[in-house]
Amino acid sequence: MTATLTRPASVSRRQVKVRRRPDQVRSRLAAWIAVVVIGLFGMLPVYWLVATAFTPDDKAFSFPPSLFPTEITFDHFANLARNEQLFGYLVNSVIVSVVTAVLSVVVSAYMAYAFSKFRYRGRRSLMHLVLASQMFPQALLLVTLYAVFSASGLLGSYAALILSFTTFTLPLCVWMLKGIFDTVPSSLMEAAAIDGASRLRTLHQIALPLAAPGLVAAGLFAFVRAWNDFVFALTLTDPDRQTLPPGLVHTYLGEFQTAWPDLMAASFVVSLPVIAAFMFLQRYLVGGLTAGAVKG
Repeated sequence: MTATLTRPASVSRRQVKVRRRPDQVRSRLAAWIAVVVIGLFGMLPVYWLVATAFTPDDKAFSFPPSLFPTEITFDHFANLARNEQLFGYLVNSVIVSVVTAVLSVVVSAYMAYAFSKFRYRGRRSLMHLVLASQMFPQALLLVTLYAVFSASGLLGSYAALILSFTTFTLPLCVWMLKGIFDTVPSSLMEAAAIDGASRLRTLHQIALPLAAPGLVAAGLFAFVRAWNDFVFALTLTDPDRQTLPPGLVHTYLGEFQTAWPDLMAASFVVSLPVIAAFMFLQRYLVGGLTAGAVKG
């Protein structure tokens, strides 16, 4: 008889671990390289915007272009501070964006709570209908909205922009908050009902405080959507009520000449409020986006 020799299980596991380590190092290295390359690709337009904003006019159009500016100037930002018309566009953007964010959060909170905690016939069909509204390009609705607002006398006012932006942000806000309300235990609602709390009081004092990160995330999404819009702000309002995106185009883009350094400086300053909002509300934003990922 011949005896067969078998290696101990511990030795085989150790060899497997040794073989796996180089594979793990290579996979992590490849992942980090991909992240760095994608990050550089995404940040290149931002860097070019900032570099052009600090570049003198005679150097901004030099060929071949320089990746790093050889001269720094603050004249474009000084010109921006002296332009009173841009301040009016800024005020319009703040009014439209803030009201849109508040209105979107209020309406979507009630809708999402009704979808999450109430059971009635046609609930799923209504939820799918809200989601299906996101499938249509928003530009297709521009002509219809123009006709509706013109017939109702709202064309050229703040209300036209606010109602349009709220309509576009509601579907995503509703689904985001619906997933967050699903994580709120129904036992809390039942306990509040036993104590005599009405449904509105239960919503305002129990559900909404627990869904605060989601409310912040939905409001920030609606704010950014209204802040960055160009087509609807250009079409549905009068020149004195236009927001910053069309206002910058009217100010710096001409038929025969474009003031690119001034436009880049203005775009950089305009982006600062959104960046500050993301940095200040980052904790709530991440919590709101991930709270509804897993149902409780």
